[in-house]
Amino acid sequence: MKRKRTYDEDEPSDQARIIPDFLPSPEEIAMSFKKQKVTILLDQRSVEFLKKQAKQAGAKYQQLMREVLRRYVSHHHSHKSA
Repeated sequence: MKRKRTYDEDEPSDQARIIPDFLPSPEEIAMSFKKQKVTILLDQRSVEFLKKQAKQAGAKYQQLMREVLRRYVSHHHSHKSA
């Protein structure tokens, strides 16, 4: 009768291999764009929506706002140059 093998999920597999990390660090990603501080008044509904979305995603709402604006600009900038 064959012995039943047991595996420890916390131990690496015999077939495991190290893959070099090719991604930039979170700090490099966050600092990849030059930022300019602005003061802006937004409607409460928009801010509440973005705060809720950011909380669900585990992010900061101001970073979410920046990303929304960055994508908006990128989208419209690429369509104008085409």
